[in-house]
Amino acid sequence: MDNPQIIIAALAAGAVLLITYGLAARPPQDAVQARLEQLVVQPKTLEEFELQQPFFDRALRPIVKRLSKLGRSGDQGGMIARQDAKLEKAGYPGGLRGADWMGVKILGAIVGGILAFFLGLGIGGIPMGLLLFVVGLAVGFVMPEFWLGRKIRKRSMDMILQLPDALDLLTISVEAGLGFDAALAKVVEKMEGPLVDEFRQALAEIRMGRTRRDALRDVVARADAQPVSNFIGAIVQAEQLGVPIAKVLQIQSQQLRIERRQRAEEAAAKAPVKMLFPMVGCIFPTIFIVILGPAIVTVMGGVGV
Repeated sequence: MDNPQIIIAALAAGAVLLITYGLAARPPQDAVQARLEQLVVQPKTLEEFELQQPFFDRALRPIVKRLSKLGRSGDQGGMIARQDAKLEKAGYPGGLRGADWMGVKILGAIVGGILAFFLGLGIGGIPMGLLLFVVGLAVGFVMPEFWLGRKIRKRSMDMILQLPDALDLLTISVEAGLGFDAALAKVVEKMEGPLVDEFRQALAEIRMGRTRRDALRDVVARADAQPVSNFIGAIVQAEQLGVPIAKVLQIQSQQLRIERRQRAEEAAAKAPVKMLFPMVGCIFPTIFIVILGPAIVTVMGGVGV
């Protein structure tokens, strides 16, 4: 044991053993504490918070808000109210209201006018630029209306397609013994979509004390879909006349199934006509090339000889 190398080696081995034992004997971290550490949100700067927002909210919405004031000052004949009614049928896309939509249209007119001016400047100089500037103003002001109309039609069609399933669930819930309001709440709980959103708003208005008739009639105004209007009209009439709602729902459900089948048959009948133009424009030219190509090559070779 007088050899110092043996002593140093023994001490080093003991130190490694103690370190290994200390690391292994360390108590494990609490699972709840580890989960909390993962959920802790690190504080972010104002710049990082703003960059997380969508581009429309960061850049375009402030401009739209300023231009909406110009739209309010120039409102004549209730134009903002009419725009707000259209936005209501579209489900208020982007959270925009009537005055905000006027700001969007004014912004579109400005952008359209500037782009058209530079296009005309490159084509025919300043006179053509000024002419296209006026045209660009008009086109830019009107273009958002086409987008809004398409949005309204899409939302209306989504409601029409969702109505049969919602009505089936409503009918089953009423036949199971639930009241109409409770059955409507069950539909709102189990389904999602624009029609369910309207039912959710109507149900909230009913719970706040508004009559069921008025709340459902507002759904008709916001939905802008004839099957939804027919369904709600039948419910309101049944309530006025004292007819059992379960029977009315069963009849409406059968009628909607028939209408859905008719829409599918109509779409199937339109399919050949819609397929005609792609076939003429894309498929037939390739067929002509494959069939007539060798013959044309042969004829031209014979003429050359």
